[in-house]
Amino acid sequence: MFFGKKTPFAQFAQFVIKSLSMKTTDLLQSIMDVSRQAGCAILEVYNSDFTVERKEDKSPLTMADTRSHGIISAFLKKHFSFPVLSEEGRDIPYEERRKWGYYWLVDPLDGTKEFVKRQGDFTVNIALIHEGRPVAGVIYVPVTGVLYHAQKGGGAFKVENGKTTKLPVKREKDLLTIVGSRSHATPELDQYIQEMKKRYGEIEVISCGSSLKFCMIAEGKADVYPRLGPTMEWDTAAGQIIVEEAGGQVIEFEARAPMLYNKENLLNPFFLAIRGNRYF
Repeated sequence: MFFGKKTPFAQFAQFVIKSLSMKTTDLLQSIMDVSRQAGCAILEVYNSDFTVERKEDKSPLTMADTRSHGIISAFLKKHFSFPVLSEEGRDIPYEERRKWGYYWLVDPLDGTKEFVKRQGDFTVNIALIHEGRPVAGVIYVPVTGVLYHAQKGGGAFKVENGKTTKLPVKREKDLLTIVGSRSHATPELDQYIQEMKKRYGEIEVISCGSSLKFCMIAEGKADVYPRLGPTMEWDTAAGQIIVEEAGGQVIEFEARAPMLYNKENLLNPFFLAIRGNRYF
């Protein structure tokens, strides 16, 4: 259970219990449930003739983004005392945010470009942050119904067709596999791939949308996800705790230190998500 007395998470669990207004004290299960609710709302839009708006930064916005944000934010604010920072509710001054100990970090629809193109690999991301590090997270894939979750000290898991699998799964091949963004290729990424080819010879490069790239690292389907382009904190937090609890790392590309959250500027540095303890 999420709040077992013998887990390393017990002290945190006691803090969480005091903040709950719901009858259950299973925080992780509750965010799994609300991610699925949001996923259902997303699919209703996905299967309709939806329209696409543009934000100030020119990125796409659909009714699915706003519906998912509304469902998740309302649920978290009703049942928990923690603040919520969401992509669709990001305008909270740093002077207020910097005082937060625990807070929710949410991307209600990660991979809106894939959603608009009806490519299917978009997700719902919910993470709980404590003192700059993710301590629990859920990634839900509405189109397939697959869900990934992790808690600090409790491991990472994949739930598919009612079956729960502990991550990572056994890797079948030794060929270095790099997973990259389908919609955000950059010259820096191309250069990185060429460097890996020089170092390792034959490699495999695959493309994937949204936070599913973290899930591929956590599962053991890929060795490294180099993100050498812009991302925001809500894009990565849930994926980071899932990768870390599967035995991997998410580190800044230059500093080679773990990614931190609730910075004054919510833009992430370039980073690497890595399977295991290897460095690339």
